This record gives sequence, C-alpha cells and structure tokens, in this order.
Amino acid sequence: MKSPKAKKSKAGPSTSRGVANIEEAQAWFARQNIEEIECMAPDLAGVARGKIMPVRKFLGAPQMNLPLAVFYQTITGDFPEFEGAVSSVQADTDIFLTPDFATLAVVPWAQDPTAQVIHDAFHPDGRPVEESPRQVLRRVLALYRERGWSPVVAPEMEFYLVEKNTDPDYPLRPPIGRSGRPETGRQGYSISAVNEFDALFEDMYEYSEAQGLEIDTLIHESGVAQMEINLRHGDPLELADQVFMFKRTIREAALEHEIYATFMAKPMAGEPGSAMHIHQSIVSPDDGANLFSDPKTGEATPLFYAFIAGQQKYLPAIMAILAPYVNSYRRISKGSGAPVNTQWGYDNRTCGLRVPPSDPANRRLENRIPSSDANPYLAIAATLAAGYLGMIHNLSPTAPVDTDASVRGVELPRSLTESLRLFAEATPLVEILGATFCQAYDRVKQAEYEVFMQTISPWEREFLLLNV
Repeated sequence: MKSPKAKKSKAGPSTSRGVANIEEAQAWFARQNIEEIECMAPDLAGVARGKIMPVRKFLGAPQMNLPLAVFYQTITGDFPEFEGAVSSVQADTDIFLTPDFATLAVVPWAQDPTAQVIHDAFHPDGRPVEESPRQVLRRVLALYRERGWSPVVAPEMEFYLVEKNTDPDYPLRPPIGRSGRPETGRQGYSISAVNEFDALFEDMYEYSEAQGLEIDTLIHESGVAQMEINLRHGDPLELADQVFMFKRTIREAALEHEIYATFMAKPMAGEPGSAMHIHQSIVSPDDGANLFSDPKTGEATPLFYAFIAGQQKYLPAIMAILAPYVNSYRRISKGSGAPVNTQWGYDNRTCGLRVPPSDPANRRLENRIPSSDANPYLAIAATLAAGYLGMIHNLSPTAPVDTDASVRGVELPRSLTESLRLFAEATPLVEILGATFCQAYDRVKQAEYEVFMQTISPWEREFLLLNV
C-alpha cells in the first residue's frame, strides 16, 4: 500500500534542466522559488559528495571547496593507504569544485524548494582533478574530438525493487505490490507485474520529467521485481549525468513507497544479476552521419569492426571498472544468464558484445558486460577507451558468433583482484584514462577488497564450521 508522501517542493515539476551561466541560474532560482541547492560531485563509486547551502550563499560564491580525499573514499567510508599515491597532507588539502550549470535541475522529492547541480573538480592551480570520474570521461571524449569523432551512447539500467531490509544478515526479499502479495516466478516483460508498482513509477516519471531525464522505456526484467529503464541516446557525458541522477531518483521514489531500489549487481541468490548495457556509436560532428556505416553502400565500415576489436581485446582489462565490487562477480558466472565472454555477434544476447538489428544510420555496438553497480562515468569512459584503441590501431575482430556463445565458458576475470591485476598491466588503457586516476582507483578497490575479506559469510559457517 502506498504510504503518505512528504510535501513536495514548491518548485513543482519543471522540464528545464540546465542554464548557460550563473546569471541565468539566478533568474532560474527566482522563477522556481528555490531556497537551497545541493552542490555535488560523483566520487569513484558514483556516490554524490558535496555540500547543501542556501541559494544566496551559492550565488555569492558558486565555487566550493572539498578535500581531495573525497575521490579516495571507499564504499565503506574508509580510506586506503595514501603513501605512494598522494601524501596524507595532500589528500586532506582543498580542491575546488566548479558548477556545471548545464546540469542544474530541481530536486523534486525535496520538502522545501531545492535545486541540484553537478560540479567539476580542479586543483588550486587550475588543473583538473584526474581522480574525478567526470574528468576521466572528459579526457576520453577529448581524444575522440581530436580525431573528428563524436561518440553517442544509450545506457540501459537494470535494478531490483526489494522489501526494506534494515538487518544485512537477512537475505533480501521482493516487495509487496498493490495486490498485497509479493511477486513470484519469472515475470519478464509482464505489464501486470510492472502495474503492481504503478504509484511508484508514476512518481519516478514525474521526478524524472522535472529533472529533464529522458526515459525511453520501462520494462520488467526476468528477475523477481527486477526492472529495466532505457535512456534515450545522446552525448556520453550528458548520459552519464542522467544515469547518476536517475539512480538517486528511483531510490528516492522507492523510499517514499517504503521499499528499496537497488543497483547491486547480484542482490538475491537464485535470481539474475543486474546489468548496465551501453549502446555505442560514433557520428561525424559536422553532419551527424554514423561513421560505422558506409554512406554509399550502407555496409559496416572498417572503423566499426576496429571498434569491436578494441572492446574484445580490452574487455578483461576494464572489468575492474565494469564490475567494480566483489558482489559484481557473482553475476559473471556460467549459467547465470549474463554474458561471460568477449565474443560478438549480430543480435546474439549470449555474446558480451551484441550488434542490435538496425538500419545503417543507427548501427551501433551494445556492450552487455557492465553491471548496474558500475560508476556510469567510468564505465562509459572505459568502454569508449577500449573502442578507441581498436580504431587507432586498426585492430581486427574475431568472426561473429551466431550460436550460443556461453558454451565457450567464462572468458572474463572471475574476481576483483584478478581484474585489478589485468587493469594495472594494460598500459595503453592507463595512458588514456590517466595514471593518477588508475592508481587511485586501484588503491580504493584493493582497500575495499581487504575489508570484504574480514567478513565471514553464512556459507563458510554452514559448510566449514563442523566439517573441516
């Protein structure tokens, strides 16, 4: 049953997102009656870090300070050893975050009129902070621009709705829908199963429209209370921002209905994992023509095949980004339904890389490997970096697979530690993504793994306690 909702922001729904500068922002704040603003930057995990301040203070000094350490914080709130990366003193010194006014939007679930804006991070001397995920993606996109290429992406995000779980020792359970019963069985593509949570999704669409998030479709996936949202294709940075904002949105909408929305890669045993599929193409910045298709024949170009080959070659190395947590690798297992290989094929969902059916103007490659827990900025940057290396080195892909690619077995690393080793050894990728970022990312992930290893699981108590 739907719970009473908190009073909505007086700002009300607004389809506008983004202004050109602080002068336009001031007028926008006045029109929306905005009182507070959430100034945020996504960290390595995609968590929003920053400050909340009155609008008058923001307008007086829109640049805010945070310690560099926010980009070294683990998902558990701890920090890795800084020695060899940055000093403890340097990690605690200020960096400066500058608002990207193109991301300005209301916070539609706030009780008081509130806005939000995503920031970019800079050192005091004006250098971009290389550890910032937004900067990592900007760095990759700059390489594309130098070649006269404009990448276009369209993310698809899977997530679960689950009953509120306040004790992590207990497994997650599907929530109660409007029928008063939890979902049972596999309800893939079921309209009625989606309708069980109509009130929640009405709020989700309302909140998304207010923030200018362009949702294309909503479907029920194969897991119990597992959903998928597709966003419309567009500029990679803008789409990464939308994924970042949408994750906040669906979590907030779900909480208003006394349930959780989770992007864990494998939240429930016996159920499919959740992915973030990324559709990718490259167009000409001049006329928008798809560079993956020959303008005369409509056939695939050598650039397209080289892009595929680059992703095939570097998929194992970027798994540390596409599957960033120990839980992510529970999804990457044979028989799980998730692709576990570096193969490609035409409309073949058993391949890690799928070429969806389309006309020449919409030819694209779908990377089906990333899990939904991946940072969208880093996942998009990594997969585009892999394709970029394939194109500049004119790599050739393997033959497309038109049978069940899963019979080939698991071709990807099966653990976070193995992925991090491959990531560190991939020198071309490190050069593209930035050595400073790669080192910071490795430190954070190694620290998270060590904390995980301190936890004893129920499986260990079940089978080892009295048997070994």
